[in-house]
Amino acid sequence: MPTVTVRLDDDLNQQLAETSEALGRSRSDIVREALSRQLSVLRFEKLREQVMPFAEARGYLTDDDIFNAVS
Repeated sequence: MPTVTVRLDDDLNQQLAETSEALGRSRSDIVREALSRQLSVLRFEKLREQVMPFAEARGYLTDDDIFNAVS
């Protein structure tokens, strides 16, 4: 498995250490999961940006508009 080095400020490092200990999970596991989730969010935001002009053209301007259409 490839290795990536990440520099953390003291506060973030402390939060990671405390969370790791509280959950009984390794720091690496927590960082991998957090990175995976963040990458998913970024991909979603990019796709949303690409689709929004088409949605707006059809009158979908908010998340509520979409929710109401599919509910």
